[in-house]
Amino acid sequence: MGQAQFRRQWYTAGLKESAEKYVPQMKAEGAQIVVALSHGGLDASTYSPMMENGSYYLSTVPGIDVLMIGHSHQIFPDATSTVAQFNLPGVDKVKGTVNGVPTVMANFWGKHLGVVALSLTYANGMWNIDKSATKVEARPIQNADKTYVAADPAVSAAIAAEHQATIDYVKTPIGATDFRMTTYFADVGDVSAIEIVNQAQYVSDYIAANLPDLAGIPVLSVSAPFKSGFGGGTDFTDVSAGNVAINNAADLYLYPNTVNAVKVTGADLKAWLETAAQRFNRIDPAKTSAQELVSTYPGYNFDVISSKDFSYEIDVTQAVDSRIKNLSYKGMAVASDQPFIVATNNYRASGSRNFPGPDGSKTIYASQDANRDVLISYIKRIKSITSMTNGADRSWRFTKITTQGPVTFKSAPNLVALAQTQDITNHHADSGR
Repeated sequence: MGQAQFRRQWYTAGLKESAEKYVPQMKAEGAQIVVALSHGGLDASTYSPMMENGSYYLSTVPGIDVLMIGHSHQIFPDATSTVAQFNLPGVDKVKGTVNGVPTVMANFWGKHLGVVALSLTYANGMWNIDKSATKVEARPIQNADKTYVAADPAVSAAIAAEHQATIDYVKTPIGATDFRMTTYFADVGDVSAIEIVNQAQYVSDYIAANLPDLAGIPVLSVSAPFKSGFGGGTDFTDVSAGNVAINNAADLYLYPNTVNAVKVTGADLKAWLETAAQRFNRIDPAKTSAQELVSTYPGYNFDVISSKDFSYEIDVTQAVDSRIKNLSYKGMAVASDQPFIVATNNYRASGSRNFPGPDGSKTIYASQDANRDVLISYIKRIKSITSMTNGADRSWRFTKITTQGPVTFKSAPNLVALAQTQDITNHHADSGR
């Protein structure tokens, strides 16, 4: 007898629909105060259950008393904020409310502590919130002079052993590199901190062993420069030559994603790269004043292919969706219907950020292996990371243009020597972020 085949199907509902279902149920079962934690920012565009930042609509669900939101890596409340989502109708960036609901967003990487100090009253056996007396604050962990707030001695003592054990663990060597792996110049083509991640995503091996029907389809791998200056001049990946430890792998792969693979066409792939190319502003060659190359589009969405076999250009003089030129695989132009398999992560494969191509319907492999763990295992296996093998296969270049004025690109300070090793010219010694 053949083995029975079982397939588990999973689905998720929109956050607003879920809240509308469960908040009344929670209230009926005795909940008096409901706090909603939503890893999403505020977006007032037409609601969709799949929208990435749906907390604006979550705030409208009756019965939610407090919102703790995130994902956008901003500070709320902040009376001086110019961020568009905090200047929407119904958003009070001074008091910290969204459609009347006390709301906090506490920046990123533990830089702030979100505090919602509820003023409660008790009457007729019920606790109620006095919203007029409730205070919301995103409290920084640094004082005005940039010193850090003092640690609580009792907490420090209670976690001292575990804290030191964690530090010792993440400093465990797993391999060595003969070159410096950084993202300082990833926006202008350097793949020194990207290619090793692309190589570690083992989809080719998995297909060869488990999906023979897909054998022969070219396999590419993409990842992004996850740390590329969003948080200022220190917010870059920088792994020195020498021993590579577990914490370095975490620097190379910042997020807790899992390995996925999608099957797409050449047209899908071009659209995918077009979306990633929103990283750049449109440059006017005739303009004589300085133009900034990099836009506010997040670096973690600037997906990069690094392969000896694949090449393409980005023409920053063109409008969005018209920038990718000369896609080539093994010296031949990529056809619109040519199939490719692309190794990526679950965030991208699911269609995040409205990326065309990986729209959630083309996943052929969804692993439970975390990309970071896969990278650690790969480095342990190869032991020695070299520039020639693991950090030099740049697949993309800017289309050459001549401009009447300067095009500027900011990175961290004091990197002229490193820029020279990356063949980056026309730099200025004071061009630090």
